[in-house]
Amino acid sequence: MDQLPKHDIANPALAADGIRRIEWADRCMPVLRQVRERFAEHRPFAGVRIAACMHVTTETANLMRTLHVGGAEIALCASNPLSTQDDVTAALVHEYGISVFARTGVDRDTYYQHINSALDIQPDYVFDDGCDLVNTLHTSRTELLSNIKAGCEETTTGVQRLRQMSQDGALRFPMVAVNDTDTKHMFDNRYGTGQSSMDALMRATNVLFAGRVVVVAGFGFCGQGLAERAAGLGAQVIVTEVDATKALDALMQGYRVMPMRDAAPLGDIFITVTSNSGVLRPEHFELMKDGAILANAGHFDVEVDVVGLEKMAVEKRTGIRHRTDEYVLPSGRRLLLVAEGRLVNLGAAEGHPAAVMDMSFSDQALTAEWLIGSHSDLAPGVHEVPSEIDKEVARLKLAAEGVSIDVLTTEQQAYLSGWQHGS
Repeated sequence: MDQLPKHDIANPALAADGIRRIEWADRCMPVLRQVRERFAEHRPFAGVRIAACMHVTTETANLMRTLHVGGAEIALCASNPLSTQDDVTAALVHEYGISVFARTGVDRDTYYQHINSALDIQPDYVFDDGCDLVNTLHTSRTELLSNIKAGCEETTTGVQRLRQMSQDGALRFPMVAVNDTDTKHMFDNRYGTGQSSMDALMRATNVLFAGRVVVVAGFGFCGQGLAERAAGLGAQVIVTEVDATKALDALMQGYRVMPMRDAAPLGDIFITVTSNSGVLRPEHFELMKDGAILANAGHFDVEVDVVGLEKMAVEKRTGIRHRTDEYVLPSGRRLLLVAEGRLVNLGAAEGHPAAVMDMSFSDQALTAEWLIGSHSDLAPGVHEVPSEIDKEVARLKLAAEGVSIDVLTTEQQAYLSGWQHGS
């Protein structure tokens, strides 16, 4: 490539490895591949600038490729300091001509420097995963707000923050909650988080789940996936919740339900996935077994009180295993923290399988295309993905899997749309 796009990456020499892994992921993303082929032909994003703050993985690379061949000028930065795959960044810059500002393991200042570098392209649209980019636009880069037409948010935590911004009257442009589609909840949150978090814990600690007590904090879609996968591996699962309906759901699915204070002395492995802060605190650490494993599957590193843990510990042994630190308490008990309390499935493993992200990123790509023609009809605030996009992604996925389904007959359609038929 004669002229490289602007970038800040770790090692250009990793580009060949990145290309190989991106192409491997692409094999498992048939829906996004179909979308990319259509985008390449019709170029719906010609002349459009997109700033994206996302986990820089092989799957994200294929989404960026899809937008890029559709005509978009893209600047990508990371939404988590530990999730960046440096070979992927090298491939995006040197092979695909996409501007990337991301290096694995950067500090907080560099993380936000990268976000600002992505915003320097003066985007028309934004993609976010956790709302840090949108937050930056509304705090330190307000001069760019008038140019932003709309955006997409990929994760539960980000949608939660956006809804609060909208409620406070602070959100200045429309954002679409891609996270809230049925296909996203089903595949990404439930199946993806469940499998990839187990994968991360196995890589980091080599733990045997069978016979262990796993405490899952939070029983939304992600928590359900975690509980299912842990139980499937032979673990005894305890669920903690603050929502009575979700707690009842967990109980009816066969899990033990109790407050975290009661679960703390019982658990061998603790996984938080609540989108809230201080879920595991010093009062819980005091009660935990020697060797208890702590991990967070929520977006931000606030669910496990790492600062409180460090204050309690008399010794910290960094890197005792892959992405695992050991904290020794005054009693001599040792607690193991995986991925620094950050998003464990990306901090200690590769994140969701490509087949999962195929659904989420197809939702995102098609929503972005829809926004090109619809953004002017949307008021500032949080909006849902049109149901027909969600259904189309599901239909394409079934077709890619060689699965067909029934179609309503004319009589069935009439029955469902009428009211005259009695018992």
